[in-house]
Amino acid sequence: MEIALTVLAIVAPVFLLSSAGFVWAKAGYDYPTAFVTRIAMSLAVPCLIFTALMQAEIALATLGALTLASLLAYVAVIALSWGLVAAVRLDRAAYVAPLAFGNTGNLGLPLALFAFGETGLGLAVVVFAVMAVLTFTVGIWLVAGGTSPGRALREPMLWATLLGGLFLSMGWQTPEWLTRSLSLMGQMAIPLMLVTLGVAVARLKAGRIGRAVWMSSAKLALGLVAGVIAGRAFGLEPVAFGVLVLQMATPVAVTSYLLAERYNADPDAVAGLVMVSTLMSVATLPITLSFLL
Repeated sequence: MEIALTVLAIVAPVFLLSSAGFVWAKAGYDYPTAFVTRIAMSLAVPCLIFTALMQAEIALATLGALTLASLLAYVAVIALSWGLVAAVRLDRAAYVAPLAFGNTGNLGLPLALFAFGETGLGLAVVVFAVMAVLTFTVGIWLVAGGTSPGRALREPMLWATLLGGLFLSMGWQTPEWLTRSLSLMGQMAIPLMLVTLGVAVARLKAGRIGRAVWMSSAKLALGLVAGVIAGRAFGLEPVAFGVLVLQMATPVAVTSYLLAERYNADPDAVAGLVMVSTLMSVATLPITLSFLL
């Protein structure tokens, strides 16, 4: 009972804030998703990443091992997803990226914070940054058939991660007035992302629900397997291991739908994956957390 109450306390804020966005959209109120997302991804999230890394009490060995484990996990899950899609003869452009990349930002970061504290958040932003770089390189290539490496270099999240890692490794700190300013900006990130997730799910028009159910289950299984294998392979300590597995267990990212919409890669089917996997995560994420805590 105690572990159930602990898990409930962790996941409740996440789903309550997402539900607020869902209800807001269903009530017909205006919500400029594109504007809010740009603010979050260009300002709030980079500030969160930088300050979380700069202030984190993480050993450099743990940071390096988690980065490599995250890369291995995503390479493995991309390969497994590609094989699954090929085996059932589905469109690679539509299905591989959604199966490979989870919602490590909107859901993964707050869950890591609530479950593992500030240290967990610092570790989670590393996994999130690895996924973000892969999404804007490999992910776009999977969906569109081509991409420019310069796209990733223009992402503020990449530079926030590199600078945060540099400050962490060198033991540097920004002046107190700047740290407070960056922290205030970063504190917007998690509420904005959760409310925006709820709004995005409310506006999706799902397609191919039956297929979305089994593919969402497959995505969870592939992510868990890849996360556990990669974490064990690099000997991650318990908190880093838990953060990696939790991030790999998150549902299909809304970003996958946005890419599918932009490049006309069966967006209705991808919307179904986002909706179904997000709804399933209400049950699967608490179960996953109960094994990790």
